[in-house]
Amino acid sequence: MEMFKDLIKLSQQSEISKNNVLNILKEYAKTIGMYDQMLACTQMKEENVYIQKEYAEKFEALYIKSFIFRVNDIESDRKEYVGLIDKSMFKEAINLFKFQYDEDSVSRSENDKFPLIYALISFYTTFILEEPIHPVGSPFPGNLYVIEEDGKYLCPVKDAQEDSPNAVCKMCIAENLNHKKS
Repeated sequence: MEMFKDLIKLSQQSEISKNNVLNILKEYAKTIGMYDQMLACTQMKEENVYIQKEYAEKFEALYIKSFIFRVNDIESDRKEYVGLIDKSMFKEAINLFKFQYDEDSVSRSENDKFPLIYALISFYTTFILEEPIHPVGSPFPGNLYVIEEDGKYLCPVKDAQEDSPNAVCKMCIAENLNHKKS
């Protein structure tokens, strides 16, 4: 995917500004149309068929609004962001998403933009907005949710997922809910 080439090139600079990352994300967000977003919604719903109905409904409602359609927020974001990106974490995120993209490319349609949407939103929330990848209110089994408490984001499954090679939890700014720092 061309976006990874652009992000890798950016990661080779001595300093990486939020605005430079945002400019790249905007360029690729423009390639996502409403039809692509609708296909991503359908794909997500199909993948949730084996999840408990009540949990799946909450999950879908939140993710369609706060995840898939957030691509529109990237494209329309006109803010000037102050600050630099953590270069090490940024490179790790690029490698993770490039690995996932390459692994999934065998079983994915050439026109499937869900992996691009997923990467765009993850980079945007983590590096630009400094928010967790799973939005506050994201439900998890056991009636647990991502929460914000005293300006910190807390996730009930972060520790359990950090060792998974495909989990984006490594790059997420949320702390583990069970080990919150005082």
